[in-house]
Amino acid sequence: MRLDIQEHVPLAPLTTFGVGGPARYFTSAGAAADVIDALDFAATRSLPVFVLGGGSNIVLADRGFPGLVLKVATAGLSIESSDGHAILRAGAGEEWDRVVSLAVERNLAGIECLSGIPGSAGGTPVQNVGAYGQEISETLVSVEVLDRETQTVRDLPRAECGFSYRTSIFNSTLPDRYIVLAVRYALTPAGPAATRYPEIGRRFEGLDHPPTLAEVRSVVREARASKGMLLTPGDADCRSAGSFFKNPVVDEDTFKALEAAASKTPPRYPAPAGKVKTSAAWLIEQAGFPKGFSRGAAAISRKHTLAIINPGNATASDIVALAREIRSKVEDRFGVKLAPEPTFVGFDEPF
Repeated sequence: MRLDIQEHVPLAPLTTFGVGGPARYFTSAGAAADVIDALDFAATRSLPVFVLGGGSNIVLADRGFPGLVLKVATAGLSIESSDGHAILRAGAGEEWDRVVSLAVERNLAGIECLSGIPGSAGGTPVQNVGAYGQEISETLVSVEVLDRETQTVRDLPRAECGFSYRTSIFNSTLPDRYIVLAVRYALTPAGPAATRYPEIGRRFEGLDHPPTLAEVRSVVREARASKGMLLTPGDADCRSAGSFFKNPVVDEDTFKALEAAASKTPPRYPAPAGKVKTSAAWLIEQAGFPKGFSRGAAAISRKHTLAIINPGNATASDIVALAREIRSKVEDRFGVKLAPEPTFVGFDEPF
């Protein structure tokens, strides 16, 4: 076996939260063959496997993970032309913001509003990553995966990925079936920069020319930094998993009940027919959790209510306890149960 299998490897430094215990076994895979070898190693020892990407969207238990942690490090960025689009292929292990930076440098539109999101390219289809008016599902062409059932590599086209709000087959119906190796995105050469999100569009009001991709990327990164959503050394507010809860999508009756229970008019955003999307951050604040609220060693970001942070000495148990308190009070007050965004790894009970 070519793999370097390590034991009792600390995992907290590999996550943006900076919490959690060690991996019983750990390895990094740079190719599909390495992934297969790692899976064989785990199978012969009856070990559970957790696939680690950029570590930006997980809460790792304090006891760590009792099986094999497999870090997918497949690399490479390439661009090909096809039917008027530029097809950008990114290895799953590539840093996501590097992918966006390359697209912007090459004047390829379609992912500029996804600038500054921490993590790896391989994680983008898993959650159908989105921000500031763009979602990965809008540009994704296909996902190159290793099928764990057959141990073969195949391409899943967008239509087979089951995309919806922050959801795909990779984190819902088939969470243990596929391991992402690479992703292909169809971008528009010299296309217009997206400014449909109001917070971004307002920054360009009165501009005497259409904003460039680089200008939009810069504004998006500034906006993320102002909310503690851009990884910045020394800034405790970005020691998080990003947004901890999804914005709820509810039916009209539930939203009417929410309006009746609230002292202020709750935000309302476009959603599929018969549904209403509202703001998780708004619900959290109205339930009595302001920015900077702390409980024990865990806290809510001073910059963004939707981020639970590790100010320095929090444990995973501290993080989860605060998250459960928030979810419980929001549900008691408004009848809406918040769904978490991060993946919980190594816990005995689901969140």
